[in-house]
Amino acid sequence: MKNETKIYEQGLEDYPKISVAIGNLFMILWIALGAVACWFLYPFVAWIYLVAIIMVFVVLCKVVCTNCYYYDKWCCMGWGKLSALFFKKASIEKFNTSIGLKLAPLTYGLLTLIPLIFVVVSIIQGFTISKIVVLILLLLISFYSGTVSRKKGCAKCKMRLICPGSAVK
Repeated sequence: MKNETKIYEQGLEDYPKISVAIGNLFMILWIALGAVACWFLYPFVAWIYLVAIIMVFVVLCKVVCTNCYYYDKWCCMGWGKLSALFFKKASIEKFNTSIGLKLAPLTYGLLTLIPLIFVVVSIIQGFTISKIVVLILLLLISFYSGTVSRKKGCAKCKMRLICPGSAVK
C-alpha cells in the first residue's frame, strides 16, 4: 500500500451505532435550526436551505464516502452504509483527490454561516426570544460539531492518516 493510502490500524472497524444515531440526530437538528433561522427572514430561503439535506446525505455520500475505507461499514456518521445502499464503491486511492474533500468544508461552512447571518439580521429587524434561542442553539451545535464531535470521530477513524480534513493527525 502506498503511503498516501495508509490507514490507521488502531482505528475502529465499525463505530458504535448509538454514536452514529446521535451524530445524525445532531446533523438533522443543525439543518432544521438553520432552516428556522432562514425562515425568520425569508421563508422561501428556508425551503431552499432544506436542500442541504440532499447535499449532505446524498451528494457528499457519493463524492466522499464511496472512496472511503468505511464504504459499506459503520463510520462515525454511518454514511459508509448509506453510500453503499445507493452508490457503487470507488477507490480509496482516489479519496484525497475527490471533489468531495473540497465540497464538504464548503457545505458545512455554509450550513453554519448562512443561518447565522439570517438570524442575526432578523434579530436586528425585530428582537424575539425565539430568535435568540435559535441563534444560541445554532452556535452550540456548530461549535460541538466542528470541535468536540469531529475530534472524537477523527481520533478513532482508520482514514485519519490520509484525510486532509482529519481533526487529529
